Amino acid sequence: MRHVRTVTTASLMAGSFAVLHHLGRTAGTIADERAARLPGDQLVTHPMMITNHAITIDAPPADVWPWLAQMGWHRGGWYTSAWVDRLFFPANWPSADHLEPQLQQIGLGSWIPDGPPASRCGFFVRALQPSHHLVLHSTKHLPPEFADRFTAWIDWSWAFVLHDVPGGHTRFQFRSRLRVGPWWLATLYWAVLIPADFVMSRQMLRGVKRRAEAA
Repeated sequence: MRHVRTVTTASLMAGSFAVLHHLGRTAGTIADERAARLPGDQLVTHPMMITNHAITIDAPPADVWPWLAQMGWHRGGWYTSAWVDRLFFPANWPSADHLEPQLQQIGLGSWIPDGPPASRCGFFVRALQPSHHLVLHSTKHLPPEFADRFTAWIDWSWAFVLHDVPGGHTRFQFRSRLRVGPWWLATLYWAVLIPADFVMSRQMLRGVKRRAEAA
């Protein structure tokens, strides 16, 4: 009987992980959205991992865009809930609930920090079209000592795309493409980062939706 319970528990855990992993790659999207070519796809060729998330916002793209333009560490944040900010990013400022005019001036090559300065963690803006898309690219999302000690590396892109929907609505799609090494680090990212992406991306999309619709 104990063996049966062990097998059942293991099966439930494996099934739960499979569901969470699937949601981490696809939550909120349909097949056509996941298959579509998006700006920035060319930055990370032959990605090991791809995630797609989307949400419909009851506001036009022009009202959503300013919230994307000010994202980043010690900028507008990533629009996650206050408890997420406090638990996982205590050194960062809370996600902004208002627009900051001084944070709207971004362009190609702008640096978008994703951690304290000592971490050297962040993204460069590689493509943008106001009210349509913002593409970020990073090779700096690992602790600096990882590269020296483990020959670790990362190649990561984020694409935020605003699709205009008739009636003054927006379909907001968020895609991540990732390559990382060595193999053990890729395995860790696959096992941990993708399930976590379901929670974090869902928080971010809902945060942008709430702010844009309120504005």
